[in-house]
Amino acid sequence: MASDGRLKVGILMVVENLPVPFDRRVWAEARALRDTGYTVSIICPKGRGYTRSREVLEGIKVYRHPLPVQGAALAGYIFEYSVALFFQFVLSIWIKMRHGYNIIHICNPPDFLFLSCAIMKVFGVKIVFDHHDLCPELFIAKFNRKGAFYRLMLFFEKLTFRIADVSIATNQSYREIAICRNGMHPDRVFVVRSGPDLNRVKARAPNHKWRNGREILVGYVGVIGNQEGLDLLVEAAEHIVTREGIKHIQFVVVGDGEERPIVEKLVEARGLSDFFSFPGSVEDAVLFEILSTADICVNPDRPNEMNDKSTMNKIMEYMVLGKPIVQFDLKEGRFSAGEASLYANNTDTTDFAAKIILLAKDRELRDKMGRSGRIRVEKELAWQFQVENLLSAYDKVREF
Repeated sequence: MASDGRLKVGILMVVENLPVPFDRRVWAEARALRDTGYTVSIICPKGRGYTRSREVLEGIKVYRHPLPVQGAALAGYIFEYSVALFFQFVLSIWIKMRHGYNIIHICNPPDFLFLSCAIMKVFGVKIVFDHHDLCPELFIAKFNRKGAFYRLMLFFEKLTFRIADVSIATNQSYREIAICRNGMHPDRVFVVRSGPDLNRVKARAPNHKWRNGREILVGYVGVIGNQEGLDLLVEAAEHIVTREGIKHIQFVVVGDGEERPIVEKLVEARGLSDFFSFPGSVEDAVLFEILSTADICVNPDRPNEMNDKSTMNKIMEYMVLGKPIVQFDLKEGRFSAGEASLYANNTDTTDFAAKIILLAKDRELRDKMGRSGRIRVEKELAWQFQVENLLSAYDKVREF
């Protein structure tokens, strides 16, 4: 237990887009802070099996609020965020009165969560901004345009950094944006990567039913949305199966999202239904069973500014399990995976397919790349190596 006063410091974490503990990064941060002696409360939405309004999990108080179903249209996002801000504001006041806290830790998206708790600055509460997503770049990726709303996103991003006492970046690219685009002093920006928890991500006994009788299994895990580029993976698979006539490769896509029905129809239209399976969102035991069975893992994220600068959790989970990876050549994807991945020319699905075929033919190369990835995570990228920077950020904010 801490002996430096941390036991007297309360933290309120606010997250909008995922419930806790399903949001693994927020939950890992909360547990690390609790273990260091801080008292932690969390405000988050209900969803994904977490529907209780209030509960205490491992000594952490979790308060969940209702959230309307997110629509694909802009109006749907505005309604969703308005409801979230209302509940966050009410709960932040209630928690302050009932339990008290000294620091608010806000996790984007969106970049205007500070509106729900900025008033607490008047009462001496400090704010830590945990920069999960590049909202202006995410806006372009979702709506394929800039205009007034894009400029509004930039404005809210800048305001968030202005009101924050300290910010946490998920990688070096995000740190540069905090400093160069938003004027945050370098001494107040800390990189805390979303490193995998080696106690959670563990290999399972392979289950060959996922191969559908085929020799090579290609695995994907993650959201199925437009920016995740699953349509590009389907094009690559069509090249492998139809144009190259290679029939011994099976694809399994784990996850869900608004684009899933579209991707499934695309697979059917290309005559590839027998070569793809879509188990949906699954519990960890099944997820890691599938990935443990896979021979190759893929990340077909569509090349854009958002994906180029973002670190994808799936990449490091693949690496923990010792899997060789194929992805497009994006800055942070290459930083994370290093020699554990082959990099296709951006949006070139023929090249993406060629990289999969190369790995399918070369077991020795697959093993070499898999070992490289596993070692890199164990020595540099695992969550245990990120905790020190997280605590440094909190030591800094307590100086103010």
